[in-house]
Amino acid sequence: MQHSSGFRSQPTLRRGWLVLGAAVALTFPLLDTTAAQAQNLDLGKTAPRLFTDTCSACHRSPRGLAKGRYRLTLMMFLKEHYSTSSNTASELADYLVSVDVPQGGPPRTGAKKPRKPRAPAQAPAKPD
Repeated sequence: MQHSSGFRSQPTLRRGWLVLGAAVALTFPLLDTTAAQAQNLDLGKTAPRLFTDTCSACHRSPRGLAKGRYRLTLMMFLKEHYSTSSNTASELADYLVSVDVPQGGPPRTGAKKPRKPRAPAQAPAKPD
């Protein structure tokens, strides 16, 4: 029996399957679909350290950042926009509230001196 020119010989067919199998075997590890384990890089850090690592790029000091907000409101804001977990947001909010100082600085002691009333300005005299 003669083989027509359209068919490949058995050794060539085997070699093709071998090359295809090797290509799939080498590509399969690259297609690993397992999810990467997420790590909480803020875990175990103190609140001042959290501020230094994440906030100090934009803010020189933690003072005044709470701006008189309630701790819960501040925590929810931090959780939504800046922190990785509720615990981190809570610790950072507690810290910011504890160091919050009003923008004007500490209140002054003592009363201001009363001002003397000014005399009303007189209109210029009209020439006759």
